Amino acid sequence: MKFHLHWTAAERDDQKLLRDFLAQQQISRRALTDIKFGGGRISVNGREENVRFVLKTGDKVEVTFPREVPSEGILRERLPLTVVFEDDYLLVVEKSAGMSTIPSREHPTGSLANGLLGYYDDHGIEATVHIVTRLDRDTSGLVLIAKHRHVHHLCSEMQKKHTISRTYEALAGGVFSVQKGKVEEPIGRKETSIIEREVREDGQYACTTFEVIESFSWFTHAALNLQTGRTHQIRVHLAHIGHPLLGDELYGGELTAISRQALHCSRLSFLHPITKKPMYFECPLPEDMRRVITINS
Repeated sequence: MKFHLHWTAAERDDQKLLRDFLAQQQISRRALTDIKFGGGRISVNGREENVRFVLKTGDKVEVTFPREVPSEGILRERLPLTVVFEDDYLLVVEKSAGMSTIPSREHPTGSLANGLLGYYDDHGIEATVHIVTRLDRDTSGLVLIAKHRHVHHLCSEMQKKHTISRTYEALAGGVFSVQKGKVEEPIGRKETSIIEREVREDGQYACTTFEVIESFSWFTHAALNLQTGRTHQIRVHLAHIGHPLLGDELYGGELTAISRQALHCSRLSFLHPITKKPMYFECPLPEDMRRVITINS
């Protein structure tokens, strides 16, 4: 089944070129090319038209996108997925720690992307994988997924404008000296590693805000928000200020309390890219992080 979008031309759209109207709906030039040559269709009042068509108030515009071809490079797997929300355009799932978001050479199977393709097969969804908000393999929590390339494009534009908000909860070593604050330090790849990042003058601008939820004798439960989206940003910034995540072997965290980095995406909010409705999701701390808190309370 092909993906369709519908609009009605408003009074302000009277005498507007269809091309300009579609640009206003954030249909990219690349998408228009795919529609033209890939089996899509643009129609006004049920009749196929080209982008030079002049609209009148009340015209019914429909865009039919070409069918998506799922990536053959990703194996389909029937994996247990915790679906928090689903509609025709988006999925929000809860990823467990230890699951990669996308497959890699080291972990070609068992990823969220593998499981999504299996889920799509089972539910008759003709789509490839479009992950909007990725999480590290050992970070748990909410992940936003677009079901279509165009919806992914809209979400990417939202990310550029910082209108997709994610709140993380972390267990970080030591006791913070302030209840809330900001780490604003550039991050770049460490010269001696292909994986590790570090704060460095020639890195990319990065900003993380934090607020203490609860302090314990030797660690802190904190909420963090990303103002930018650099690789390993929270992990690098917390290590830089002397509070590495518990369980984070790569960045110097204490390793006996938990077997993975103690980081969880607990809240996700945004305006729906199609319906424009406010969307808000919460995901409680997983058992391994709760256990650390309970033992030390």
